Amino acid sequence: MQSDWKTTARFALRQSLGVLFGYVFLGTAFGILLRQAGFGALWALAFSGLVYAGSLQFVLAGFLAAPTSLPTVALMSLFINARHLFYGLSFIERFRSMGKKRPYMIFSLTDETYSVLCGMDETPAGVDKNGAMFLAALLDQLYWVAGSLLGTLAGGLPLDFTGIDFSMTALFLVIFLEQWRGAKSHLPALLGLGCGAAFLLALGPDHFLPPALCATVALLLLARPVLSREKEEA
Repeated sequence: MQSDWKTTARFALRQSLGVLFGYVFLGTAFGILLRQAGFGALWALAFSGLVYAGSLQFVLAGFLAAPTSLPTVALMSLFINARHLFYGLSFIERFRSMGKKRPYMIFSLTDETYSVLCGMDETPAGVDKNGAMFLAALLDQLYWVAGSLLGTLAGGLPLDFTGIDFSMTALFLVIFLEQWRGAKSHLPALLGLGCGAAFLLALGPDHFLPPALCATVALLLLARPVLSREKEEA
């Protein structure tokens, strides 16, 4: 069946709505932080349009406020965003088939966009899968940019913004629960949860993520025969 761009756009919008609420609130938190560091809307637009790296942007705002050496910035960027190397592995072939959209798909692969794209394994009739993935990624970034700009404007208001950063935690919980409900096997999720919890207890919140990701990937590779058999049986 031939795909229709309106159907594709509506599908991409529906898939990205969960990210909308999280990104607007968290982007607003970033914009407020940036405003408090002495930077305005143009800086928010540059950060969210060209860097677009969530937690790294919060760190970079502090680096701008207190000038930091370029090697330190480079190393921090690598450590904070190293997890994206693991995310990208599962989309290498898919992005390769997207032609001119490929560079943007690589650039825009955030945690939340990855989760949305993982939910697009099966698309309704009339939906162009590659087009829907591109639009969802683009919409997610637009949500983040809008939140950042809103934050720089709201940062000058005498309001209490305590707790606004919890929106990201809530967003991850919603995405995880939706994937849990739709997954045929819960083994990958349980392995990820187990590794995350173990390394969090062992190393603390500042150092647990890279080793937890490495351990999860290793266990998933070992469990691949089991997962493949379950998929065939399903």
